[in-house]
Amino acid sequence: MLDGIRQIADAVSSGRRSARDVCADHLSRIRQLNARYSAFLQVVDNDALAAADRVDDAVRRGQPPGPLAGVPLALKDNICTRIGRTTCGSRILERYVSPYDATVVERLTAAGAVIIGKTNLDEFAMGSSTEHSAFGPTRNPHDPSRVPGGSSGGSAAAVAAGICPLALGSDTGGSIRQPAALCGVVGVKPTYGRVSRLGLVAFASSLDQIGPFAANTTDAALALEIISGLDRGDSTSAPHPVPAWSDSIDDAVKPLVIGVPRQAYGDAVHPDMRRAFEAAIAAFERAGASLRAIDLPILDEGVAAYYIVAPAEASSNLARYDGVRYGRRASLVPGEGLDALYERSRAEGFGAEVKRRILLGTHVLSSGYYDAYYATACRARRRMLDGFNAAFAAGCRCILTPTTTGPAFGLGEKSDDPLAMYLEDVFTVAANLAGLPAMSIPAGVSKGEGAALPLGVQLVAPAYGEDVMLRAARMLERELPPPPRPI
Repeated sequence: MLDGIRQIADAVSSGRRSARDVCADHLSRIRQLNARYSAFLQVVDNDALAAADRVDDAVRRGQPPGPLAGVPLALKDNICTRIGRTTCGSRILERYVSPYDATVVERLTAAGAVIIGKTNLDEFAMGSSTEHSAFGPTRNPHDPSRVPGGSSGGSAAAVAAGICPLALGSDTGGSIRQPAALCGVVGVKPTYGRVSRLGLVAFASSLDQIGPFAANTTDAALALEIISGLDRGDSTSAPHPVPAWSDSIDDAVKPLVIGVPRQAYGDAVHPDMRRAFEAAIAAFERAGASLRAIDLPILDEGVAAYYIVAPAEASSNLARYDGVRYGRRASLVPGEGLDALYERSRAEGFGAEVKRRILLGTHVLSSGYYDAYYATACRARRRMLDGFNAAFAAGCRCILTPTTTGPAFGLGEKSDDPLAMYLEDVFTVAANLAGLPAMSIPAGVSKGEGAALPLGVQLVAPAYGEDVMLRAARMLERELPPPPRPI
């Protein structure tokens, strides 16, 4: 089975291999591995094979099949598709069928990609471990007793396990980058507004962005350029040009000055993560980059601000799921009023973590608390962008941090400690609050007991600075050993 996106597309476009054979091979791999990892919630065999046949038909007729001809694609199950269901990992939407495809889906399928299924996630993308799905947890392919990260854990696990070469996730506070790091793949969160959110079920509308998972930066760059660009159906979509990032991915960034915040060496950072981070710094120096120590105290405020802003927006966005307009409806009780029906429908349909965040968000928006909490968090958010911009104005082309504080933790290890779970996002939330592009690149392993567990480092760039970020990531990728293969 061919692994890389370009290799698959080239083989299919040239007729050396049929899209149907590629699709069938990947569907077979799902059947072999999904019971072990639970990466997929749904597999759309018949639709996938029919789409592959359409690609093959275009090749036979001499029509351009697209830059992703025959490439199997997995989608996080909060991205709307007309095929299958869009459940968001929640009982309240377990039967929901979208009447339309998300813009990113339209763009990828127009480029020849073949959707093979929808992947597992923390319910409504609220979590850092993919343990909060109503349909059971996803397991890390490197050690099935551990989490894959979240909330896009199903997509990250699918790529890491070699089930598919390309998957999409959504990133509200690190939900692409954190599972990418824990599963040993590349994950990209673009600038806010770079990729259309039309068809992404909203968690926190001012933070959410869709981005790709891939085995390497070249594949991630190609996928990102296909899904990026203005969408008139999304009022937050930006009319910013989309360069051919994949064509220039091997061009070194010169000069490349990388800022290294002192906050990256916090006490919470696992010793193995610290060693991997220092190895990444050394690798950048070998590649010709200059590393500059900087101070970003705003990173220390990130988790507190995020867990006010995001739940506040979630409280508003999830108000629509009342069992009448949207979502699962509880059984009617004679004589019961509408408010009681709403209450029971939401109580039955939402899981504990979603309820926790709705309650928190409703509280911080309530009279008497709005200024003390939400308005203060919004001011902190502005300071975060100012802090990043000051570092960029001082000459840093990118900022380097660990993606996570350490390797994947055990299933259930932090389920009863929400604060410990929230602190998993300490290095990732600031980029969302500031609306900046960021990505995780595999960078070393934690060699504790059992299998080698992947670690990742994060690059953050100025707004619409994906070009430099991707090229810098490729420079690092060339200098580091490849990530470990799953067991």
